[in-house]
Amino acid sequence: MGPLAPTSSFRNAVSAFLFFGILLTGWFPWQSDNLAFAQETAAKDDQDDQSTDDEIVLETTFDLKTYLRENPLAPPDTSSPRASLESFILLMNQAETVWRDVRIKFYERNERFLSDTEELKLQQVRALLDKASGVFDLSGIPETARDRASLEIVLQFQEILDRIYLPNIEDVPGAAAGSFLNSKAIAELPERWTIPGTDLVFERTRVPGAGSRFLMTRESVAQIPEDYELIKAFAPRTDNGDDLYAYYIYTPGNLVAPKWYNMISAGPSWLGRHILSQAYWQWIALVLLTVIAVSLPVFLSRWGRMRAVPVLESRRRLRSLQLPILIIGTILAYRYLIEDQVNITGNTMVAVGAISTALVWTCLGWLVYRIIDLASVWIIRTPVGVGQPMDSSLLLTALRLLGLAAALIITGYGATRIGIPVYGVIAGLGVGGLAVALAAQPTLENLIGGIILYADKMVRVGEFCEFDDLSGTVEAIGIRSTRIRALDRTIITISNADLAKRKIINYSRRDQFLLRHTLGLRYETSESQISQIIEAIRSYLEAHEMVAEAPLRVHFVGMAAYTLDVEIYAYIKTSDRNAFLATQESMLLKFMEIVHSCGADFAFPSSTTYLAQDGEQEVSWPPASPKRQQDTATGDRQTAA
Repeated sequence: MGPLAPTSSFRNAVSAFLFFGILLTGWFPWQSDNLAFAQETAAKDDQDDQSTDDEIVLETTFDLKTYLRENPLAPPDTSSPRASLESFILLMNQAETVWRDVRIKFYERNERFLSDTEELKLQQVRALLDKASGVFDLSGIPETARDRASLEIVLQFQEILDRIYLPNIEDVPGAAAGSFLNSKAIAELPERWTIPGTDLVFERTRVPGAGSRFLMTRESVAQIPEDYELIKAFAPRTDNGDDLYAYYIYTPGNLVAPKWYNMISAGPSWLGRHILSQAYWQWIALVLLTVIAVSLPVFLSRWGRMRAVPVLESRRRLRSLQLPILIIGTILAYRYLIEDQVNITGNTMVAVGAISTALVWTCLGWLVYRIIDLASVWIIRTPVGVGQPMDSSLLLTALRLLGLAAALIITGYGATRIGIPVYGVIAGLGVGGLAVALAAQPTLENLIGGIILYADKMVRVGEFCEFDDLSGTVEAIGIRSTRIRALDRTIITISNADLAKRKIINYSRRDQFLLRHTLGLRYETSESQISQIIEAIRSYLEAHEMVAEAPLRVHFVGMAAYTLDVEIYAYIKTSDRNAFLATQESMLLKFMEIVHSCGADFAFPSSTTYLAQDGEQEVSWPPASPKRQQDTATGDRQTAA
């Protein structure tokens, strides 16, 4: 079975499902022809066959049982065309013997399931069949369906060999199976050998790490199903029982049909008819199981939308794991029922395997992304340490990138499992890397801009900043853009590349607030009052716990048009704007109290008009000098005398 097939824990559920499905259709007969078949096959196996295959086995000096016992993991001998063909025949003869023995004994007992001993023997049969597939070049079959497809190829090829005349084994190029020729002897062999009367070719193939091997070519492997369809109508050269391939594909179960199949075989005859390498009952089961498999995730998705959304973010993320987990579990159960119970084979099995494998790996990547997303919520909520606040936005973005990368890697690996050359596509991107880089330049620029924002620590989420002509609180820094909440509560979205180029004033990074005010006193304020006001304010600031010791300045700085200016310059020791505003408010009220207590007041824009009345003197221009004016006045007095 493929790597996605579940364990045998589904057997009871599957049996109940098929049993009730059959009861609904009204099939109640329980008779079976399998026992008669088993007894007939046992009688035939007791006879000594004189077939060409048996003669080949007798002529060889290769001890198969010893070889399998001492080298259970060793591949078949494919060092020559003869060794490949002979190894295949030896392995298949042993597999058929054990397989038929298990089937006969199972149907002779009145038990529903195979015994542990029979299960162990079937495992040996599967190992022999898998080892026999080593003489084929199976690289043309998608990896996800290779296990099942190789089993079918092995059985079809065996049925072909049973219906054609093989040459004397000594006439086939190479040495007997088990010789394992060295590289020099292999080099002397022909490059290709074709089975007489067929188009099936064994060709020298370079196997990485194993040197040259003679395997049946990919083209010949692809031709085997067609050759079998042409030759299956011919009788075998010797009567070895039923067609093992036909028994395998048209019966449920894995190599041995379960006894619930008796109900199907005893039902309407049309259920056993074949179309597209499947029996009618297999098509019906495939459709029903597909409908159920599709309905479950759809039902869960709609049910999830009708439920109330959790308030906690972690609960919402945890709920998002349900759908991918259900899809993966449904597909695994679906594959188990389709492959191990209904036993869908051929191209249909390849298509189902490819689609289900693609869905499983895609959902697995989706699940990993969701798990990392959930972990990010828990990590962000966990304190890192005293005085070391965590940059949640940076961590969240980093974890999302990690989750996205993990999901892409998992999905890409899944694509290789169904035969998509993802690594070749990635390598091809290197050739067109320049075009891709130019096309993705804005995206890369924004990504690098975001990295610069994080690396230089210009801004963080929650900080109030001014960016040239706009200002607001940073709400999120994403991969491409940054969102800012303006003072009017609107959202401003700006690209990271543009933001990194702007002048940024970060008000949230201030460790202290500047207190700078100018008190405008009236011109009627005397010098002593000004000195008294300055001294009182300075003493108040020096004694205040929120005021930094330096710089601290209170000075009379100038005389304006209508005010006498006293400047106050100090720093308030807080980074909280609200705390600063409250402190500043109390200080300004205190400054007003000090000014009023000193008998002074604050100036406001005003003007003073001075009025005077001039005497009736004759005005001359230009006015005379003071001495001349005095002389003129003396002369006037003398004249008057």
